Amino acid sequence: MKTAWVFPGQGSQKLGMGADLLETEVGQAKFAQAAEILGWSVPETCQGDEEKLSQTLYTQPSLYVIESILVDLLRHGSQSPDLVAGHSLGEYVALYAAGVLDFTTGLKLVKRRAELMNQAAGGTMAALMGFKREDLLAKIAETPDVVLANDNSAAQVVISGTPEAVDEVLSAVKTKRSVKLKVSGAFHSHLMAPAAAEFSQILEEIEFHEAKVPVLSNVEPIPTTDSTVLKERLQKQMTGSVRWLEISLELPNQGINRVVEVGPGQVLTGLIKRTCEGLELVNISSVADLAT
Repeated sequence: MKTAWVFPGQGSQKLGMGADLLETEVGQAKFAQAAEILGWSVPETCQGDEEKLSQTLYTQPSLYVIESILVDLLRHGSQSPDLVAGHSLGEYVALYAAGVLDFTTGLKLVKRRAELMNQAAGGTMAALMGFKREDLLAKIAETPDVVLANDNSAAQVVISGTPEAVDEVLSAVKTKRSVKLKVSGAFHSHLMAPAAAEFSQILEEIEFHEAKVPVLSNVEPIPTTDSTVLKERLQKQMTGSVRWLEISLELPNQGINRVVEVGPGQVLTGLIKRTCEGLELVNISSVADLAT
């Protein structure tokens, strides 16, 4: 049986997440390392105020740290993946799980990424559920300053762009439901280019190692272990689309039978379930889940 580990990104956070990880030696050590890098406590933030936790500055590092600890605990239980992928921020945890980045290097990158994304302004994002794909893609193609940011499943996507452009698409395309997201900017769009350019310079200085297992990247869902390719893909991620629908479809193509979502919530499990049939889907979000 071949197993993929997948890692959720921003939006999957919940108050109280990771509390039981403090009971493990691995968790205590990693939380302490994280506090030195971040200047604040991940456990305290996750047990504190929901509004603060939902801010990009705190959400992204918290998710990275908690998901990385769960990776370590899975490995201590002699589990390992045959393939990894992560949704947006989750791709950083996938690279950690594949041995491309060490924990502290990954966290420093995530910290800077969160700062740059938090500074973004003038854009917005909206989730759309239940629509005619051809109608949506046609409207996006003819509307400047809006893109398909997260292609999550056949029936659920996120668009990103200027408020005017996003509103124009929402008013023109019939959907079962649409929701404006509480974000500071137009993530995964060309409007993030200034932040992406600054982040790309930071990435240039970072050493990426060959992956121990293939990684499916957001901007190019083709498995690779090549460190140079993985860095190039990550450099495009801030302005590129999250092609999760294609990642989901690629899992059975790679012979994957079992998918383990490592992190809080069941967002990715739900998306994969609606996209692929016959896969065993498992969620690992706590120490108790590791025992099942």
